[in-house]
Amino acid sequence: MEIIDISQIIRQGIPVWPGDQKYAHRWTMRMKDGDPCNVSAVTLTAHLGAHVDAPYHCDDEGLDVAAVSLRPYIGPARVISIADQTEITVGDLKDRAWEGIERVLFKTRSGGGSEDRFERDYVSISEDAAEFLGGKGLLLVGTDAPSVDSFRSNNLAIHKILMGCGVAILEGIRLNHVDPGDYELICLPLRFAGLDGSPVRAILRR
Repeated sequence: MEIIDISQIIRQGIPVWPGDQKYAHRWTMRMKDGDPCNVSAVTLTAHLGAHVDAPYHCDDEGLDVAAVSLRPYIGPARVISIADQTEITVGDLKDRAWEGIERVLFKTRSGGGSEDRFERDYVSISEDAAEFLGGKGLLLVGTDAPSVDSFRSNNLAIHKILMGCGVAILEGIRLNHVDPGDYELICLPLRFAGLDGSPVRAILRR
């Protein structure tokens, strides 16, 4: 069985949403200093690299990431390639075969951008496309962009449409080395009590 890692490497300098908590790590124990083992501590945003958004991200009454069902984050998924454009619209989706699809991952030009800076012109999802996807009864929508909403959004309308339809959101994956087609997705969030999201180690299997 082939395993394809679609996570970003968590490292010093990994881009984060402007104004969000940057990644940092420090050593609390080092063998070279005479300690019995190496132990590290990290500081990071819950939305670092490949990550999932819990309903609490956009709704004070929504579930936190420790309480969400794990079903959306493991199972069959289809990778769909979207042409070079700024937004995924319903016109890009309506003529595709959707029968039996539970999870969809969008491969766009966003996944081939710089790993050293935050790209503001990534490919987002339009409201009509979000409503279309929500109406398909999907369990999860994933993207290689930093967000399903555009960088200019001030109300996270796409998040709210998808979450309102019970669709889980996976962002920041890397699909530039993945061919379109059907896979098994695994992207389990950590069980952070009270938090609005979690980084994930996202993989595809086939």
